[in-house]
This record gives sequence, structure tokens and C-alpha cells, in this order.
Amino acid sequence: MRMSSGRADEHVWAIVLAGGDGQRMQSLVSRWLDHPRPKQYCTFVGSRSMFQHTLDRAARITSPERVVTVVARHHRQEVAAQIEGRSLGPVIYQPVDRDTVAGVFLPLTYVRVHDPDATVVLFPSDHFVHPEQRFLSAVQRAIQMAQWLPDRLVLLGAEPDRLELEYGWMLLNDPICYLAGEPVRGVRRFIEKPTPAEADEALRDGALWSTLVCAVRAELLWMLGWRCFPDLMLRFERFSQAVGRAEESHALEEIYETMPSFDFSADFLQRVTESSAVIRLRDVLWSDWGNPLRVTEVLRRVGRQPAFPLTCLDRPLAPLSSSTQQCASA
Repeated sequence: MRMSSGRADEHVWAIVLAGGDGQRMQSLVSRWLDHPRPKQYCTFVGSRSMFQHTLDRAARITSPERVVTVVARHHRQEVAAQIEGRSLGPVIYQPVDRDTVAGVFLPLTYVRVHDPDATVVLFPSDHFVHPEQRFLSAVQRAIQMAQWLPDRLVLLGAEPDRLELEYGWMLLNDPICYLAGEPVRGVRRFIEKPTPAEADEALRDGALWSTLVCAVRAELLWMLGWRCFPDLMLRFERFSQAVGRAEESHALEEIYETMPSFDFSADFLQRVTESSAVIRLRDVLWSDWGNPLRVTEVLRRVGRQPAFPLTCLDRPLAPLSSSTQQCASA
């Protein structure tokens, strides 16, 4: 099957995930700002925070009112300052952090209430991409594929250039179909936080890094949630009856009080491989900014100066390799 690219419709929604605290970055941030701040609200380069970059990215693939943002309640003051003057859809304040599965299915509950026919795109708020337009073009292809194949969750896979042990890896199956001449592949296996041997084997096998950026029909994601976490989904199903009503705030408190925690990669994606598909990010530099050295290395590759002094790093930077220097000058 071969397809041509096209434009997404009005049923496209974006979910911006910004509920974490970014603990691994706190040593850098505290040295730099003299106080802790979640990494997604920091401006590591340029004039916008990672969170603001993600909101702007999401608003380029759908209307701002269809951008749903999930944040931590104790970040309310920080969030209010960063979204001031922006046109947005619902901003949802989680009472407590119950990890990333809850962080996805809570905003999905709102989306389903407003648009049962929605296709949603998940955008973690702590990622760097360059160039952005090429990345967004890949997102648009993922949206089209999710609408064309409503039984598939379509992930963007980044091309690895090293044995990264902190990323999730996706081992690929044969192509399911082709979009604009590019293969859309099935997933044979997800490997979350691999051993060095597993990462080496995955790299040699042509595996891709999981970016967690994905497009999926809301109803499919909801159904997969029921398959993997029936007790959790029962809570969100009950909560959906309260959305937009006077009892909404109380209902949210109630379902989170004893809610279990699950990780979207380890506890969900690894269990739905047969319902997953992957589009390769070509000629896009993608990075999950989970540690300080990764931030500085990526900025050096694109020739940008970090906003923080390099003396804030835990250890000095290694010299640029010849391959990295070539990448930065390209």
C-alpha cells in the first residue's frame, strides 16, 4: 500500500505532557538559578523554555484550543507565568504525580469528552528537536497514518548515533505500508533502559530510539488502556462523567488518592507492540534532555551557546569528536 501525504483535519488534538519534576537536572538548575525549577520550565537556549517551545510546536499541528496540557498542581504559579498571553485549551493540574500512564490518560479523558472522533498527538515537554519544521512534517505524517490505520499507534523513531542506555529502543518489523515513499514499520519489541549488550545488538539490528512522540486515534488509545490497566481505566471512565461539572475537582482528587503508578514506556508500550507502528525521523536531531551533559553536547552540535555557565556542570565536557564537529558544521 502506498499513500501520499496530506493535511490533518479538525479532529486533531495535541496533549502536552509537563507534569514531571526533572530530578536528574536539578543539580545543574540549582547551581545555575540558585533555586530548583523543573527542567521543562527552564530556558536552556534562546528566549523560550522547553515547555513554551512544546506548546508552540503543538499549536502548529492543530488549533490552540485543541492543545490539552497536563501539569503538576504544585507548579501552578510557574505554569501561569509561562502560559500568560497564550491561547490554549484545557490546562489540567494533577493533584499528585502518578507517573506517565496517568499523565497521558487524564488529558485523554478530556479529549474524549469533547471529541470522541479525535486523533491525538503526544508531546513530551522536555525534548529538543532540530530542525523543527522537518520534525513537524514527520508529526503530520504520523497523524495521517494514525487516521489511515485506526488500529495502530504511530510513533516517531529517532536514528541512533551511539549506545544510549537511558533511552527506549524499538526493534522493527517489516513495513506495514508506505507513506510518500517512506516505509511505516511494525514493532517487534520495545527495550526500555537496555544493557550495553542489548543496546549494541539493537544498534546493529537497525533499531530506533523511541521518542514517545506518537499519533493515535483517541478510541484506540482508550481501548489499549483498558486492555493493560482495567482498574486504572475504570477510574478515568468514572471521572469522565464529571468533566465540565461542578463535581469535577472533587472527582479528580478522589481518583488520584489511591491511584497506582505506571510508566508509559515500560508498562504500556512494551505490551502493545502488535498495535504499534513507527515512522523514522530522517535528518532530525532529537534529544530527550534528561541530563546536563546531553543538553550541552546537543547545543554544541548545533552551534548554540547554552544560557547557563558551563561551570554549573557536574564534570567538564569532553572534546568534540570529529564526527560531532562535522555534524555541527553541516
